[in-house]
Amino acid sequence: MSDFPIPHIVAALREVREQWRTQQGRTDTTHREFPSRDAVARAVDALKGVLYPLRLGPPDLRQAGEDFYIAHTLDTALQALLAQARIELRYRKGSDDVDERAAQAVRAFSEALPALRQQLDEDVLAAFHGDPAAQSVDEVVLSYPGVHALIHHRIAHTLYALELPLLARIAAELAHGQTGIDIHPGARIGAGCFIDHGTGVVIGETAVLGRNVRIYQAVTLGAKRFPRDAQGHLQKGWPRHPIVQDDVVIYAGATILGRVTIGHGAVIGGNVWVTEDVPPGAHVTQATVQQAAQSPTFHQPQPEAAIP
Repeated sequence: MSDFPIPHIVAALREVREQWRTQQGRTDTTHREFPSRDAVARAVDALKGVLYPLRLGPPDLRQAGEDFYIAHTLDTALQALLAQARIELRYRKGSDDVDERAAQAVRAFSEALPALRQQLDEDVLAAFHGDPAAQSVDEVVLSYPGVHALIHHRIAHTLYALELPLLARIAAELAHGQTGIDIHPGARIGAGCFIDHGTGVVIGETAVLGRNVRIYQAVTLGAKRFPRDAQGHLQKGWPRHPIVQDDVVIYAGATILGRVTIGHGAVIGGNVWVTEDVPPGAHVTQATVQQAAQSPTFHQPQPEAAIP
């Protein structure tokens, strides 16, 4: 006999669940409705071992056994992703051709892995060459949070592009929770990206980053505002985050909002608020912003809530 009113709590929780499901139109109890966060996490961890077997794989693995390990682990991870993809597609699109669409998406994902590894190798080299404290590329892969976040992001972005946004978001949020780096899986990030330190970085869904972009901690690439439709609902999916061209450096604490373009080779200084285009090669610092604010033709932008 329990010391607590368990039957009463169970019944009350059932009533709340049923109210929620009725409100959301979710009354089908014949299938699991949502992908499993734990299953996706296990699949992503396995894929990290597939991509970097001697660094992120099992501790007893040696080079002679790499291919065997990769083949077995990859098949297991893809089968797990396939099962979760079926669940997501059934949840989002109904039951028509779910098995075939899921199989096509996961097959395409698997075929993208070699190119994904090449992109990540450029990210690793960017971190190694960009950080004087880095002693080796192995140290970068094993311990740098920015690289960890980019591994998750490149996996998540591939799933996102294959119209599996829920699996993609789960994969991305796993890294967010582990590193404090929040990259929406829809963001397009060119190879050779280096996120140094990383804590507090936010990169929104429609952001576009070119090659060899360097970002420091607490940088926000966010949206300036959201328009609403006639019913007052937020309009989603339209481009609302910055475009950052090749070879840009964004220092700690900078906030860049809206669909602005940061030109090739520009440098954005620390703690700067940017809501307008920046020309190629420009250096934007607090000092230059203060000088410009004294000009009668300059209108100092007022801070708005950053919505990633």
